Amino acid sequence: MGVAYFDVASSAPLHPVARQALQASLEEGWADPSRLYREGRRARMLLDAAREAAAEAVGCRPDELVFTTSGTRALYDGIAGALAGRRRVGRHLVVSAVEHSAVLHSAAAHERAGGTVTEVGVDRAGAVDAAAYAAALGDDTALACLQSANHEVGTRQPVAEVAAACRAAGVPLLVDAAQSLAWGPVEGDWSLLTASAHKWGGPAGVGFLVVRKGVRFAPQGPVDERESGRSAGFENIPAVVAAAAALRAVRAEAAGEEARLRELTERIRARVPALVPDVEVVGDPARRLPHLVTFSCLYVDGETLLHELDRAGFSVSSGSSCTSSTLTPSHVLKAMGVVSEGNVRVSLPWGTDAAEVERFLQVLPGAVASVRRKLGAPEAGAAEGAGGTAGAVTVDALGERCPQPVIELAKAIGRVRVGGTVTVLSDDEVAAVDIPAWCWTRGQEYVGAEERERGAAYVVRRRA
Repeated sequence: MGVAYFDVASSAPLHPVARQALQASLEEGWADPSRLYREGRRARMLLDAAREAAAEAVGCRPDELVFTTSGTRALYDGIAGALAGRRRVGRHLVVSAVEHSAVLHSAAAHERAGGTVTEVGVDRAGAVDAAAYAAALGDDTALACLQSANHEVGTRQPVAEVAAACRAAGVPLLVDAAQSLAWGPVEGDWSLLTASAHKWGGPAGVGFLVVRKGVRFAPQGPVDERESGRSAGFENIPAVVAAAAALRAVRAEAAGEEARLRELTERIRARVPALVPDVEVVGDPARRLPHLVTFSCLYVDGETLLHELDRAGFSVSSGSSCTSSTLTPSHVLKAMGVVSEGNVRVSLPWGTDAAEVERFLQVLPGAVASVRRKLGAPEAGAAEGAGGTAGAVTVDALGERCPQPVIELAKAIGRVRVGGTVTVLSDDEVAAVDIPAWCWTRGQEYVGAEERERGAAYVVRRRA
């Protein structure tokens, strides 16, 4: 049994073309490209050719694109430079609630420095409303940020519509295109763009920052003469060459792979809810990246589920709050109002075999069932099917962590009659997200929460 890597949204394996370009440019691209001697000229030729190839793929001028040390660095530098360049206009920043954490960290730093931030919400599919985004723009708005597609659920954003609104308001729009650039240029009249090479099979440590001509931009921090003064430090020419080569290669394959991978993810979207009880597939079903699908399994510990799938030979990711990397719910799933527990993100690499997807669909039900048994979760539909008689029940889940408060709620709902209430006492931060989401998923009424000295009391009314 082989291992299937289904997490290219985090990082894609090095593309064969990138590997060849990297090895070849190591021989010629080691010298200082700013020098006039032979070795420097060779290095400059490689750097210029990579910039031209990258600019063609992005749809910009070569002198508008600089290489950075990562996509995150491109976001930090792009946001800081654009805000500083338009300081006279104002200090208002607009972002969506589901941006990459680097954007939200930049927004928080901007607020701490005295700026203001408006965070535009999203619908349950994870998309912003273009009209709502436009309404957030003001006379003092210095910059707006919007991802082209979400990294956790794959939903594509209405970038062209938002860009038009920003242009009408005289506000530059920065687009984080890390997840979508492999599939094609970003549409719309955007002003700044960032991307990260390891998302499309280039080497890690290479980012793109594009600043259109005419956009006011003031690089922050110490600057030098390299990369137009927007990205300090000696260029990693072999990595840059490999990044541009990989982007060109995946673009050449994109049309055929898009159709093939979309069919495979459609298969997962359709069959997982039929194979596994109490599952919600999240993200926009149509306006989405072709290779990415995300679903959440009720009554499942996300960390344990990922370990079960890893043992079965599948490398997947999770935005679940129940993982060792975080004690708080995914800001994306929280903004969408969907269940964060037992979240699984499948992002298929180029060349994924249909047989691997079929094997995943065979393994998943048993993995989920195993985790649920360990946690003592109720059988599918058993709780709601019970004919309870109590008018009100209180469940003490203090000290319990995700997904236990929701499991206890599911067990208790069958003990009350229709119209009765269950109060869940919980000090788990995730309960504030997952209990309302559970109610929406299970067709029960979320009444509200009352803050307590320790945690909160969440009230749910049984509807059926």
